[in-house]
Amino acid sequence: MSCGDPHDTECGEVLDHLYEFLDNEMNEGDCAKLRVHFEECSPCLEKYGLEQAIKALIKRSCGCDDTPSDLRSKVLARIDSIRTRQRAGESLVATEATAAE
Repeated sequence: MSCGDPHDTECGEVLDHLYEFLDNEMNEGDCAKLRVHFEECSPCLEKYGLEQAIKALIKRSCGCDDTPSDLRSKVLARIDSIRTRQRAGESLVATEATAAE
């Protein structure tokens, strides 16, 4: 997702770290960068609001259940794997586009 406008922090990077931001798992400097981006970028702000609402709904519905640590580790590993493949694919597409020019 991208709004098409230039930002100091790209939309893709913001969305890659959205859950870390929502879960307060980022350092303050990175949080500040995301806050600035949300002020500038309404599509990312909308996505943030939607994910925040979903997270609140899940918390209300499942608030008393603890997530097993092995499940959390597996999910985070899977997310990292998907991000790595996406970045590799983006790099490949960019390289092919440059070669075509």
